[in-house]
Order: sequence, then C-alpha cells, then structure tokens
Amino acid sequence: MNKRPSPAQRCFTSPAIEAAIEEVGGRISDPAIAALFVNCLPNTLDTTVTVASDEEGRPDTFVVTGDIDAMWLRDSTNQVWPYLRFVTADPTLSRLIQGVIHRQARCVLIDAYANAFNREPITPGHWMSDHTEMTPDLHERKYELDSLCAVIRLSAGYYAVSKDASAFDARWSEAMRKIVATIRHEQAGSDEIGKGDYRFQRDSPNPTETLACGGFGQPANRCGLSKSPFRPSDDAAMLPFLVPANAMAVVGLRQLAEIWSQVCNLPEDAADALALANEIDKAIKANAIIEHPKHGQIIAYEVDGFGSHYLMDDANVPSLLSLPYLGYCAPDDPLYRRTRAFVLSASNPYFATGQAASGVGSPHTGRGTIWPMALIMQALTSQSEDEIRHCLTTLRDTHAGTWFMHESIWKDDAANYTRSWFAWANTLFGELILSIDAKYPELLASL
Repeated sequence: MNKRPSPAQRCFTSPAIEAAIEEVGGRISDPAIAALFVNCLPNTLDTTVTVASDEEGRPDTFVVTGDIDAMWLRDSTNQVWPYLRFVTADPTLSRLIQGVIHRQARCVLIDAYANAFNREPITPGHWMSDHTEMTPDLHERKYELDSLCAVIRLSAGYYAVSKDASAFDARWSEAMRKIVATIRHEQAGSDEIGKGDYRFQRDSPNPTETLACGGFGQPANRCGLSKSPFRPSDDAAMLPFLVPANAMAVVGLRQLAEIWSQVCNLPEDAADALALANEIDKAIKANAIIEHPKHGQIIAYEVDGFGSHYLMDDANVPSLLSLPYLGYCAPDDPLYRRTRAFVLSASNPYFATGQAASGVGSPHTGRGTIWPMALIMQALTSQSEDEIRHCLTTLRDTHAGTWFMHESIWKDDAANYTRSWFAWANTLFGELILSIDAKYPELLASL
C-alpha cells in the first residue's frame, strides 16, 4: 500500500514531515486510512518541488501541480500549506516555503493576470494561441482573483507560524502592491472597461474555456466587489463577481495590511489594503446575501452587481463550503450554516448522490462527478464527529486501488476517475488527518 517513490527518487525530504507521518500514522487504527495518509501528506514534497536559488541568492522553489508541468499560484499555495506547521522544526522546509513565496512574487510581477507559469520561458508556450497577452513565461493566462489571494495567504500563513519576515523584501512588497492594484482595478463595471484591460478568448468547443462579450466577460456593474472572470476550477464564471474569491480577498487583504503595518513599517500601504478589504466585505453583505425558498438567507456563489445571482457551489477552493477554512467566518455562523446546508443538498446543482459516494462536484468535470477535495473540505469545516467519520470512510472507499486522492470520481463508480496525480488533493487529505489528530484524536483511534 506504500506508493511513495523510493527515498532516492523523492524531490525533497523533510525530517519533520517524516516524523509526523510515523507518529500520526501510528495513531490511526484503520490501516487503509493510515496508508492513504502515508502516501498523501508528503506527495507534494515527494513528487512536485524543485528547490534552488535565484540569481540574487533568494530561495526559489518551483511547484508543479502534478500531472501538468506548470506552477499554478493557487495550487502551489495549497500544496505546501499543510507543511507550514512544521517549518520551525525544519530549517530546510522553511527555506523551501520561502522559495515558494519568492517564486510567487516573481510570477505576480511578470503578470498579475496569469494563473499558471512555466519553470523557464518557453517558446512557443502551451497556450500561446489564446487571444490574450501571452508571453513565454506563462503557461496559462486565465485571471482568477483567488490566485492573487493565494499568494497573500501563503505569505501570511508562513509568517504567522514562523515570525520570519526575511522573505518580505522590496520585491515582495512590489508584488503585493501589484496585487492590491489589480484587485482594485477589477472592481470596475463593464462600462468602464478600456481597450487595454484584461480580455481572454480561446478557440475551443467548450464554452467554459473562453469569455463572452469579446473576451471581457459577462456584464458587471460596479458594486464594490472585484471581478474574477475565471473560477478556481479554471472554468469561466457565469457571473463576473465570484463571491468566495471576494471573501478570500477580504481575509488576505486584512492579513497583508497587518504585515505591512506591523512588520514592514509601511503604514500607507497597510491603510490602502485594509480600506479595500473593508469595501469588498461591505459589498459582499450588500450584494451576495439572498433569500432561498428552502434554505432561507444564504450566500450566492456569483453575482453581477445588477441584482442577478447564481446559486451553486464548486468543489474547488475557494468555495462557499470552505469559507470557515479560509478564515472568513466561523463554522457555526448561522448564515454559513444555512449556506452549507444548501451546498450539501440537491438544491446545489453540482451536488451528486450515487452508489459510490455523495458530495460536491464541479462543472469542470460535469454533473454526476464528486471531488475528494470537497469531501475533505466538508470534513475540515464540520463540527460533527459523525460527519467527519463519514467523509473519511468515503475517501477510504473511493481511491479505486490507487492509494491517492483524485480530482473527481463518478458518483456510482469510484474507478471512473480523473487525474491520478493531483498533488493538491493529496496534501489536503494529509492536512485533514493532521487536523483530526489535533482536534479529535480519539476519532482516528476508533476508526
């Protein structure tokens, strides 16, 4: 059941992670769940990272997403996120995370509208035929608000654990200013868009791969929210303001303001970030809370600022389900509880129930699919040990003999899955086990 590469073939080995695998894995009574933990937690380190130094001597870590040889800003943050708790025990792991922070800052300065980057410039690149401003550094240029938020999140998360501000140099602050400026610029309504603004079109039979209205996306009305033409699934949004990504921006901008104020002594930048966070938060409350005929007041997934809303949730994070995980609200917040009930029900068009599993899927893989990532997030945001146990056993029973997490599974047949090497889902499963071990250790011992 051990599916890890041999030690000589691993990209990176952390003594602190290896110790945690042995210690926590030894407390799991179910051998199958223990084996999944052993394989999944180190998967990012085992298979996806390249650690080096840049031309100025900074740590430089490139993180591929798994079966695609490119670095997504969002995925790279999530892939290393479960390791943050170990950085004070392992200086080499700390340097690896610093390297991701530096690489992400470099990527943002190359192009704040790109979601995925090449290791080195490639000509011709993978999506060079897209109708947008592609360059050899870019793997893909789908603008997703959550990608920028993920960059802030990793920096803030690393500092919260380590209190190490060495990565927050002048280039880092320049990248953060570009993030703030981009988020603010994308608050503009459609009537304010100019010829030089972001646009994207792709020659594809799949409508989720391209943007409407000449590549500028569906109409938006300025309301305080910031646009995200693409979702964290890399699918085009139905409506321009993706609410979970805006909630993630609120959290990240407030964290950035605190770092700029207390660590970097940049009070004007801090005030700018905090003002933007408060403006977006106010706009969420004014535009994204709607009345559902069955569930009462809930949070919409997308809105347009004109009064229209789209009710669904997607397995990819940020999602409505993940809002407490991202720090936007408490798991017992009544508005969130009602929204969660909607997400985990047939009222959500991308919730599926089948013979193999029940859970949230994504338009990215089609109706009837269920994402292990969503089952993991359901457990991470749950306050019920029974619900957590159910999610764990479902994950245990649906890996289809691979001993890893997949992107999606078919609701009636777990052997019908997509992506056998999806590092984000793997390390997220490891994070779930670490979280359960910290909060409900008796649950792992009684499986």
